[in-house]
Amino acid sequence: MSKLILTVLAMLGLAGAAQACPNWNLNPSYGSFNLSTGQMRSPQTLSLLAGGDNYIWNCQNVNPQTDVGAGYFTSQPDARFFISGIEGRRLIISVRSNCDFALLINTGTATWYYDDDDAGNLDPQIVLTRPRSGQIDVWVGTYDGATCDAVLSLQAR
Repeated sequence: MSKLILTVLAMLGLAGAAQACPNWNLNPSYGSFNLSTGQMRSPQTLSLLAGGDNYIWNCQNVNPQTDVGAGYFTSQPDARFFISGIEGRRLIISVRSNCDFALLINTGTATWYYDDDDAGNLDPQIVLTRPRSGQIDVWVGTYDGATCDAVLSLQAR
């Protein structure tokens, strides 16, 4: 009987740990937005508070296809974008602020991407060279676990 109780407790602990990671099934903190390529010819921005409690490399459900590095993120996405007509263009997702940020996205093909400093000045940037129309979930985290004001930007080129 004690083995059964320990097994159940272990399973509950693992389920709790999985929920404490970025999860695209959760509702976004700052909302969902419909964007067309025409709208994104000019950068579309969203001000938000970046950071979170979940250290990215403790999250086995997140396996970025790009950069590797540190970062603390929330469980729920910061924003969800439904993008249309993006085929044949590049999608540039970046963050600007005075802090050291990390950027995490999950595309409609369930592919994770991460970046820490590709925009320079400790700012992250992810460039999707062959994006597809559909859902993109975005998390803006911080490198050190602090919280900080940030501006998220999406642009099609």
